[in-house]
Amino acid sequence: MIDLYYWPTPNGHKITLFLEEAGLPYTIQPVNIGQGDQFKPDFLKIAPNNRMPAIVDHDPADGGEPISVFESGAILTYLANKTGKFFGPAQRDKIMQMQWLMWQMGGLGPMAGQNHHFNRYAPEQIPYAQKRYIDETNRLYGVLDRQLAGKPFVTGEDYSIADMAIYPWIVPHEAQGQNLDDFPHLKRWFEAVKARPATIRAYEKGEEVRPGNPAMSEEDKKILFGQTATNTAKV
Repeated sequence: MIDLYYWPTPNGHKITLFLEEAGLPYTIQPVNIGQGDQFKPDFLKIAPNNRMPAIVDHDPADGGEPISVFESGAILTYLANKTGKFFGPAQRDKIMQMQWLMWQMGGLGPMAGQNHHFNRYAPEQIPYAQKRYIDETNRLYGVLDRQLAGKPFVTGEDYSIADMAIYPWIVPHEAQGQNLDDFPHLKRWFEAVKARPATIRAYEKGEEVRPGNPAMSEEDKKILFGQTATNTAKV
């Protein structure tokens, strides 16, 4: 059994996508990031960066003590290695998938995240920052669109952890100021992943945890965006 510490954000959705595809048994442990659950001492023991998602695998492959893993890319890689699914089979396949996983972790996620922040959550309008991150998100969409030309999935014929990592960050494309009609290969891939039964189930899990996806309150924003090294423990 796997305990998934989760909130329905793009990074959280990555892990439910994998777990639903692989058919692994898991339980969701909600981490309400608007209320500061990510700063609780018990959670910090498994996720010292005070970010979800994180997992605890109570049935690791080596038969030993439970294993905890934090950071969504590390979790996807761990689960892929554990199950032998969505990560291979050849070494060249794994290298390609890891490249695109790192592309999402180091590029698409952070840039789209800043896009969301300055265009949806920042207390003041900063046109330079808004344009900067909308434009960079657009550039990354173009990179992905070119990669998807002539292939069904990001790294080729097979659905993989690369697709699972990237898809949730494309879901809020309208909020990111992007039009999928400008990226025909990406749009075709997006609709195909969206229609997968496991994707539908994964997003239904998110709706169960946070029905209606309510708007973030000002108090939520203070908790999410106001932390430093000195005040995190005070939440």
